[in-house]
Amino acid sequence: MTNTIFDVEHESFHNFFECWLAEQNQHLQDLIIASKNNLYNGNPTTTAAANTNTSLRTLVERVVKHYEQYYEAKSRWVKQDVLRMLSPSWTTSLEDAFLWIGGWRPSMTFHLFYSKSGLQLEARLTELIEGLGTGDLADISQHQLMQVDHLQRRTVKEERDITEKMAKQQESVADTSTVELSHVITELMSANGGHEHEVEADRVESVLASKERGLEEILQRADSLRLKTLKAITHILTPIQAVHFFIAAAELHLRLHDWGKKEDASSRGNSS
Repeated sequence: MTNTIFDVEHESFHNFFECWLAEQNQHLQDLIIASKNNLYNGNPTTTAAANTNTSLRTLVERVVKHYEQYYEAKSRWVKQDVLRMLSPSWTTSLEDAFLWIGGWRPSMTFHLFYSKSGLQLEARLTELIEGLGTGDLADISQHQLMQVDHLQRRTVKEERDITEKMAKQQESVADTSTVELSHVITELMSANGGHEHEVEADRVESVLASKERGLEEILQRADSLRLKTLKAITHILTPIQAVHFFIAAAELHLRLHDWGKKEDASSRGNSS
């Protein structure tokens, strides 16, 4: 991966996002190959298995780094234009319908985990009944499940806290200062033939800037929780389990984006 696609000072975030998606698709192919080439051999103590784990761990770390780079770039753009980052033009209408504060809900991590592990459990049930390990998300230990449960509880609590802060920030648009200012501007526009007075325009900018700073803080916190949750669950999983998790995450993200693009194109065609 080159650093040029992360040079957010010289390109739009939309262009960056498209490059990032292409990288994610390549990582998906690498993950799929790794999952097929590293089937569980039932003997994790062998030297070969240890080497395999090291290789898988390196791949997982590369994928995690890719997510980190996304949020690092996004953080810089949030400081430049938080409003656009909350209403992204690079996502589809389908994706927009499921957004939470400019991105995916951190708690969705656990729904994804349980859905994928359930599907793999159903597919490998016979092997598990016979006492054969599968190595994938169907082969989750009781201790791992407890760790995931604790992580989910902490994540849901923080997610709710952020949601409440966002609700308060949204309500602040109708606070006394904004309502009073909107009335003053209306009066001045009536007196000046529909034009705002320059002094009041500066006051408007100041009021809106304070609102945007609040939104920026909340969005940064939401993105931090998204990344923290993603990294935390990979620490619970074995390297091969993390590979299967990231396959499911990439497939869901990329396919939803593709389906959304088709839906949007169809809607534009029907309206023309």
